[in-house]
Amino acid sequence: MDNRSDPAYITVDGYIDVHTYGSLYFFIMLLVYISVICSNSLIIYIIWKEPNLHKPMYFFIAALSFNSLLFSSTVYPKLLIDLLSDKQVILYMACLFQWFSYYNLVGSEFLLLASMAYDRYVSICKPLQYLNIMRNSKICVFVGFAWVFPVCHTIIPLSFNYNKKLCHFNFRGIICNSTVYRLFCVASPALSIFGMIIFTNVVIFPFLFIFYTYSRIFYIVKRSKEMRKKAFETCLPHLVVLINFAVFSTYDIILLRIETEFPKPVRFFVTLQMIIYHPLLNPLIYGLKMKEIYKHIKKFLCSLIVSY
Repeated sequence: MDNRSDPAYITVDGYIDVHTYGSLYFFIMLLVYISVICSNSLIIYIIWKEPNLHKPMYFFIAALSFNSLLFSSTVYPKLLIDLLSDKQVILYMACLFQWFSYYNLVGSEFLLLASMAYDRYVSICKPLQYLNIMRNSKICVFVGFAWVFPVCHTIIPLSFNYNKKLCHFNFRGIICNSTVYRLFCVASPALSIFGMIIFTNVVIFPFLFIFYTYSRIFYIVKRSKEMRKKAFETCLPHLVVLINFAVFSTYDIILLRIETEFPKPVRFFVTLQMIIYHPLLNPLIYGLKMKEIYKHIKKFLCSLIVSY
């Protein structure tokens, strides 16, 4: 039986010519997936293994790398299957699960970045109180909150969407994101409003908090050349990751929910950037620009080369 005739299945229009270039795309995306797994796992391992990296900032970096692993594992396996399949289909329940996981991790990422901004603020602006403020118990609360808070939000629309009647069975995109709402027979204003509440709580508020925190940091350090140097070294990687993630998340969460039809190449390019660029950016930025992590990665890789 053709799965596309079954309402439980959604046909995926991923804008990819799998018949002509499917094998090539599969090989490229497999290499990217392996790179994401290896690079983020290396960051986590180095932070776990080295005692002098057992500090709040590095714990947050490890949490971000763990998020990248989960994010990629939510997206890549299905994408790789699609690239080798004649018919790209997905179970509606699987699509909802991907949507749920995807937005939980997006919200978690912003909350972790906000926690890192607070850590940098305390470290630079209140150095004498840093150890007393940033205790291990508080770090666990921050990380736990970053992972649980988005789930408490997204579980509500997930429960509503579970039994929604579908009138469309052609999903346009690489991954199940906010455009899944276009499959429903009747649009729900309540879900749209709640979606904006989620967006405000897990994206806008953390972003405003980060903006305020860094404004305070740069205001305080402007009188000291040494403090400006320290702030630049530790805050720049964080800001690069934040700006990159904010731009693509804004496109994904807001622009894809309006009725404007963007050209296929634009949709494909931006979504591809989100699933490739960001999971690889974290280990590149933190692994190469954070001196302590880079030093230990270099030492670890050299020891591997010597052992072989």
